Amino acid sequence: MPAPDITLYYAPLTRAIRPRWVMEEMGLPYRLERPDFKHGNVGGDAFREINPLQKIPAMRDGSTLMLESLAMMQYLAGKYGPTDLVVTPDEPDYARYLEWLHFGEASMVMANSLMLAHTMLLPEDKRNPDLARWARYEFDKQASVIASRGLEGREWIAGGRLTLADMSIVYMLLLVKLVKQFDDVPDELKAYFKRVTALDSWKRATAD
Repeated sequence: MPAPDITLYYAPLTRAIRPRWVMEEMGLPYRLERPDFKHGNVGGDAFREINPLQKIPAMRDGSTLMLESLAMMQYLAGKYGPTDLVVTPDEPDYARYLEWLHFGEASMVMANSLMLAHTMLLPEDKRNPDLARWARYEFDKQASVIASRGLEGREWIAGGRLTLADMSIVYMLLLVKLVKQFDDVPDELKAYFKRVTALDSWKRATAD
């Protein structure tokens, strides 16, 4: 197998944390490129050639270019594994692992995005308090489901260990914490977030 030749286009607090976290856990070498994170024109023309949406992350591995953070995570684990970050089909928690891996983006993205936009990102005169309240209501339901059905007294979401599913969900919880909407989540979820973000690999992936 060829050695990794990975460049991650990165900005702090973005979804680029996810693939960087995977690489830190797996001990993979990588380079960071930091496009100018200017609202409305991220990276300028040069980065638009890499990602026409001008969203971060993007990732190159040799001639392979990827733009979706969950896909990057699965690619890295699949190509450069095996790794305990993946729950395999022969393990009892395989279906559980897949469901929560995708829950961290598919189910959580709308409420999180609206909460971010209408509490922090948009200019104050463009924020809609009703949308912010609706987003918080939806997130509260999701938080309750993660605490009850996702954790169920477990230390980790699936497989009895840190996996890509935890990495998917914890990033979304970080966004909620950034907009100061995390104080009222269930205690199980607070303890889970604190436990996961105490890992050295998380600290390295979010250090700068």
